[in-house]
Amino acid sequence: MDNFIVSARKYRPIKFEDVVGQDQVAITLRNALKNNHLAQSFLFCGPRGVGKTTCARILAKAINCISPSADMEPCNTCESCTSFNHNASFNIFELDAASNNSVEDIRILIDQVRFAPQSGKYKVYIIDEVHMLSSNAFNAFLKTLEEPPSYAIFILATTEKHKIIPTILSRCQIFDFKRISIADIVFQMEKIAKEESINADKSALHIIAQKADGGMRDALSLFDKMVSFSGKDIKYDQVIENLNILDYDYYFKVTDALLVEDSSSTLLIYNEISEKGFDGEIFMLGLSEHFRNLLVCKDSKTIKLLEIGNELKDRYLSQSGKTTDAFLLNALNLANQCDVGYKMSKNKRLQVELSLLKMCFLNSQISATFGGVDAKK
Repeated sequence: MDNFIVSARKYRPIKFEDVVGQDQVAITLRNALKNNHLAQSFLFCGPRGVGKTTCARILAKAINCISPSADMEPCNTCESCTSFNHNASFNIFELDAASNNSVEDIRILIDQVRFAPQSGKYKVYIIDEVHMLSSNAFNAFLKTLEEPPSYAIFILATTEKHKIIPTILSRCQIFDFKRISIADIVFQMEKIAKEESINADKSALHIIAQKADGGMRDALSLFDKMVSFSGKDIKYDQVIENLNILDYDYYFKVTDALLVEDSSSTLLIYNEISEKGFDGEIFMLGLSEHFRNLLVCKDSKTIKLLEIGNELKDRYLSQSGKTTDAFLLNALNLANQCDVGYKMSKNKRLQVELSLLKMCFLNSQISATFGGVDAKK
């Protein structure tokens, strides 16, 4: 049996143009290479799985590439690039600070920096999870980071920028990596699905992208999991079942029941959700997100904030037309109060049911308060 390679590794970008959702970083680094304005040390920071280490490796290759493209992309065919791709480079070094975080580890690195490269222009040091270095290790590293030899370049990566001491930050050119948008994650998964001859519903990929919370690596891990579960045909129903996600239908049903003040149906729908094993807090958070989506549908300028598939967007637009701003804002407030008090409540089910019952009669209360005046105004 052939060794399986996870999608996050198999489709890891090897050029700046392949990096998803970090255009501002890629453009800046390519321009720095093109204009020969490379800093002596870089700090890549941001959430997990958004391309920090990937960009560090691409930059390290581009710095020593013998025949880069006009856009300063590494060629991936020269001796320097191929040796790195096969983990045999003598000029590019990777250090995991999570397991090499002592003063002694940094001293060993400093001793290596003293020797000029035997081939190529630069020695590049990639230090991942740099925030894991001890205080003494940071202090031992300061002088070398501030005044490295002309042939040494440091690329630091971290998910926790706030843990890095200011004296290190002041010596680095800092790049902030952002969370990847749902649209970009879905687009990348569609490309991979096509490459692997997998038929995947767009709505299913949207759910995976939302669950990944802005991380491409997390999204591809979930994608691989769904391929193992579903084979070559990934459907929406299979995704919500396998990833234990509450179906959007429940939120639409609950909202419809709330709008007509049908308290019995509201409680029965919540009971069905509870019997499926979903925690009340998860349901209430999802309902809050649902109300928020309905609210942004109210204005054509804010519809772009709705990161969902087109089919689902039509349903939101339709239901949004049945609601008032006053209802949604008051319902969001009640959902937020429920979320705040949920963990402290001894009767958690009652906490959720009480909030739902209050929402049920919001329209009547709004009508009585405004005395027939349009609540949208």
